[in-house]
Amino acid sequence: MRAGFLVPGRGPRGALRFSFQDLVLLRAAKALMDGAISPRRVRRALGHLRDRLPTGRPLSALSISAHGRLIVVRDGTRVFEPESGQVLFDFDTATLAGRAAPIVRACRAETETEDAPQTAEAWFAWGCEIEIADGAAAKRAYEQAITLDPLHADALVNLGRLRHESGDAGSARVLYERALETRPDDPVAAFNLGVALEDLGEARPAMAAYRRALKHDPRCADAHYNLARLYERRGEHTRALRHLGAYQRLMR
Repeated sequence: MRAGFLVPGRGPRGALRFSFQDLVLLRAAKALMDGAISPRRVRRALGHLRDRLPTGRPLSALSISAHGRLIVVRDGTRVFEPESGQVLFDFDTATLAGRAAPIVRACRAETETEDAPQTAEAWFAWGCEIEIADGAAAKRAYEQAITLDPLHADALVNLGRLRHESGDAGSARVLYERALETRPDDPVAAFNLGVALEDLGEARPAMAAYRRALKHDPRCADAHYNLARLYERRGEHTRALRHLGAYQRLMR
């Protein structure tokens, strides 16, 4: 409502009255965030869609979904990405990624011998390369990098993210904390730690993590949004409004 996507009616006593179309849009937005799409990207995508739709046509007339980290909109037979407007081919990307994994591994085998020295950075680079096709192989690569260099912050963050995405927030928390011990000014590690702590039900430490992320990256809009939400839940409305205002300014 604050972003202008919904304009509900009012009942006799001022109660908000949402239409069925409103509920469809809310369900779509929630599904995107449940799919690990940030509130900032959801808001931006919905804004682009609203601006491009013909007058009078509601957003709920479209099929909006998350495919990995990509927001995809289906409008009849047309499939496109709302943030850029790029038209997409309707491939089964999970199947294609699975088929691509052996090819990527074969290319790696051709360029390295069994006795070639392995470094933490090489394992990290391999994890980044294979991640889109084989998450399990990427996890093993990041683990190898950390075995060789326990202070490799990037590998710690990436492994934490993959474990977090697979539902292991506790393990992710430990990895993010280790990354911050190595690189205390890393806003990504701090923000990810905040999300993991929230998933573990630890709201107060999560807020501290979000504040730490903002200390090193004041333009981290998602951290402002999450803090606003948590402050509002605690009844601290002034602080919630301050962070919501910062979030809205960054999103303009």
